[in-house]
Amino acid sequence: MTDTMLPNGVKDRGGEKYFKKGCNPLAQTGRSKLQNKRATLNQQIIKQMRMRAGAENLLKATHNNKVREMVGLELSYVNSNLQLLMEQLEGLNSSVEVYQNAQETANIPLIPLGLKETKDVDFSVPFKDFILEHYSEDGSSFEEEIADLMDLRQACRTPVRSDAGVELLAKYYSHLPLLESRFFSPTRQTGIFFTWYDSFTGVPVCQQNLSLEKASMLFNMGALYTQIGTRSDRQTLSGLQEAISCFQKAAGILNQLKETFTHTPSYDMSPAMLSMLVKMMLAQAQECRFEKLVLPGIRNHFYSLLKMAQEAAKVSETYDQVHQSMIQTPVKDNVPFFWSTMSQVKTNHYRSLAHYFVATALLDHQLGPSDDEDTQEKSLSQVYDRLPEGCSPLDILKRREERRRIGKAHVRRAILGHEEALRIHGLCRHLRRLEVLHDILKASHERSLDKFNRHDYEDEFTDHMDAPDIISKTEHRAELEVPVATKVKVADFFHRLGPLSVFSAKQRWTAPRTVLLRPQDRDLGFTLRGEPPVQVVSLDPLCPAAANGLKEGDYIVSVGDTDCKWMAVGEVMALLKDVDEEEGVDIRVVSMMESYPNMPQKSATFCGNLPKTYSMICLAIDEDDNGSTTTSRKVTKKPSFLSWGLKNKLKSASTLSLPTTSHSAAGSLPWNKPCPTFPSHSTYNDSSLY
Repeated sequence: MTDTMLPNGVKDRGGEKYFKKGCNPLAQTGRSKLQNKRATLNQQIIKQMRMRAGAENLLKATHNNKVREMVGLELSYVNSNLQLLMEQLEGLNSSVEVYQNAQETANIPLIPLGLKETKDVDFSVPFKDFILEHYSEDGSSFEEEIADLMDLRQACRTPVRSDAGVELLAKYYSHLPLLESRFFSPTRQTGIFFTWYDSFTGVPVCQQNLSLEKASMLFNMGALYTQIGTRSDRQTLSGLQEAISCFQKAAGILNQLKETFTHTPSYDMSPAMLSMLVKMMLAQAQECRFEKLVLPGIRNHFYSLLKMAQEAAKVSETYDQVHQSMIQTPVKDNVPFFWSTMSQVKTNHYRSLAHYFVATALLDHQLGPSDDEDTQEKSLSQVYDRLPEGCSPLDILKRREERRRIGKAHVRRAILGHEEALRIHGLCRHLRRLEVLHDILKASHERSLDKFNRHDYEDEFTDHMDAPDIISKTEHRAELEVPVATKVKVADFFHRLGPLSVFSAKQRWTAPRTVLLRPQDRDLGFTLRGEPPVQVVSLDPLCPAAANGLKEGDYIVSVGDTDCKWMAVGEVMALLKDVDEEEGVDIRVVSMMESYPNMPQKSATFCGNLPKTYSMICLAIDEDDNGSTTTSRKVTKKPSFLSWGLKNKLKSASTLSLPTTSHSAAGSLPWNKPCPTFPSHSTYNDSSLY
């Protein structure tokens, strides 16, 4: 439980390491302050949305013109407040300087993702009731397991910004399929509401199934990787490699989220938004790869300069693709303006660097007698997609004036690109706060101007020409990387309930029955089969066990006072072989019933875009509640936006019987492997798992 957490962050449970807790939510770090502000804004947004929903309902219900006028005025105030809160939330998403490395003074800042916020969830009462009703066990005996689960979820709200934090999220994510199999029946609702807030709009989304929980946990794992990558020291090779790996892993997790969960009722996890985020993470990984190449220094050599020009052009191309996806509907309605302007700035900056490198290669180097003419011609021809009419790579290399004319054209284009980057930088107030970015852009611009002035002569009256585009090319392309940490091996909290292949929420069985066994001549009258739990087969209908109520196909769950849900056939037979023929032994068995009908899983799903359903449930949930509702009003439930399937597992089986007077040993049979911006009222359609 929470009060038994050790200071080192590891919970001691019988001498074994259990799970690490998250950061102290009250710690006064820059990141924790940012997350606290985000949580406060989320509560203010939901309050304003409740007021708006009530005002809209009143407008529909009344025909009094005076009342309608007053409500309309109040509604305009609420919408204005919502817009202001949205701008504040956008400001939090634009506060990238908090996540940067403290010693970062020479690199352009990177963009991290903020963690999605959620409400507390109380599993205790619903899980205890379900254990009693479905498993016929005492729910209070599982209080410690339920408390451990709640502690783990609470720790996931404030993960450490390191691999340990990712591992913490992965552990909880790996527990969710086990919980779904144990407690989430296809025919009944548990009454547990999972509420998550949109990372960009602050709109709450509420569901009763675990699909939203799984998707949000994956999103936070990807977001945490972006924060780790942003904090890396990019002045060292190891720090750059860490940043590259983190951004590629973040892209892999977000891409997995996009392919697994489609049509989620949350803007930040919509396919269009996730596609943009994947591109942005890959672009930042590509940028870090470029920085890794230039960290040791760029050789002032013809071939090295051309290579770096194409690498810079590749970074520019990737950021241009990011910007194009940001300005498309519906992404442009929710993406922060800071992000789109930053992508434009980097597109122009790295394109200008590419032109500067080509200009340096042409202006500072001449084709000498010892140079390989064919190799230089081939290298230069691979830089250009097309050349101005009348020019060829060989002419540029051999003719000094032509070489100088093309080089100056590249410098002019570099200057114009840097000026455009500075202009766009000045349009965004959040960008203007990044002094490091402004200094880098200004220094690059001044360097290009100096290059141009050193090669500009007053007596030169040649016609100006436009520099040709540079082909982007890289030897180190950023790729999606799905980390192994998304799925980790965990121990089932509710292991005592029995093997999941039998004792799950989807299976139905009778309440445990007590049967008295009295062997006759050491023969029980039946055989056992299967892996845990063992099953009764080949039952003699005339034996005493059958007369006492034992049925063929029953599962043995205990022998005497010994729980044997997890015992194999040999272990159960060891308990039964020494049973006294006169006293016998009591065993407890359950009989499997017909499975639940195959019907679509129902879930109450609500979000800020659905004003009617939102007003019925989300508006009734208090900000300080723990995820459960006490209201007795009737709720119209909608099919789940998400679904999550588990493959059916086949049970292994073996048979074994007690030795009789005519057999000295038991024989064994072979194994059988049997949202737009406020205000908006768009709706979503139901969908299933992709």
